[in-house]
Amino acid sequence: MNGSVAYRMLGSLTEADDAVQDTWVRLSRAGTDEVENLAGWLTTIVARVCLNMLRARDARREEPLGVRLPDPVISPEGTRQPDEEALLADSVSLALLVVLDTLSPAERLAFVLHDMFDLPFDEIAGMVGRSSAATRQLASRARRRVKGAGIPPADPVLARQRDVVDAFFRAARGGDFDALVSLLDPDVVLRSDGGARRPAASVVIRGAEAVAGQALRFALPSAVLRPALVNQAAGVVITVGERPIAIMGFTVADGRIVEIDAIADPDRVRTVAAAVLGEE
Repeated sequence: MNGSVAYRMLGSLTEADDAVQDTWVRLSRAGTDEVENLAGWLTTIVARVCLNMLRARDARREEPLGVRLPDPVISPEGTRQPDEEALLADSVSLALLVVLDTLSPAERLAFVLHDMFDLPFDEIAGMVGRSSAATRQLASRARRRVKGAGIPPADPVLARQRDVVDAFFRAARGGDFDALVSLLDPDVVLRSDGGARRPAASVVIRGAEAVAGQALRFALPSAVLRPALVNQAAGVVITVGERPIAIMGFTVADGRIVEIDAIADPDRVRTVAAAVLGEE
């Protein structure tokens, strides 16, 4: 559970791992013989560690860095490792993590712990240094932001998601603009995170025709598409000459693609998608 809390709080696999490790170090140093609820104690500690990390992150951020997508959890389609199962036990989409990144650290903590993990506000209040009523308001504001984002529920059948994603790539490679548009929701959103070294690749594009045009421009005949689960949804890891260049996660609802989240930073892709790429 602590890994799940940290991942939803931070949206970074590396930082989530650091937070969990920090929590275990604190556990080893503390006397816990009198702790009645060790699991609850650990959740409280990891949440506080994550809150401090979020606040430090905000303090370092001088200006918006453009599009910055959370780390996806990637696994080969049809298989998942035990640690990935733990992270995805309650299924959190990339689209939701994007919205969580817009919340203040305190709002995110209140929402994650209460709405996702059912912790009472009385317990959360002590972590953010506010009253229970004020903490309830934090979660309420966060909830309105999440609902206002209009994240559609993804098709629950992975095979149907995969059919749409495969058709998308066939149309892109075949240069079929009309077929692409038919596979995209009219209000589809494409987010691309190129990383610090490729700021020009960090864009947000909205609308079926604009996204279809982008797909045609960047369809590489030499690219190899490796099907993968991206936060439990159909996605791909893209390589060229065995070099990873992108991860693409898709939200498919009612037979159409409503969101595409792409990470185009090769170094980050290699690290995050190691399970699919066969690397340690």
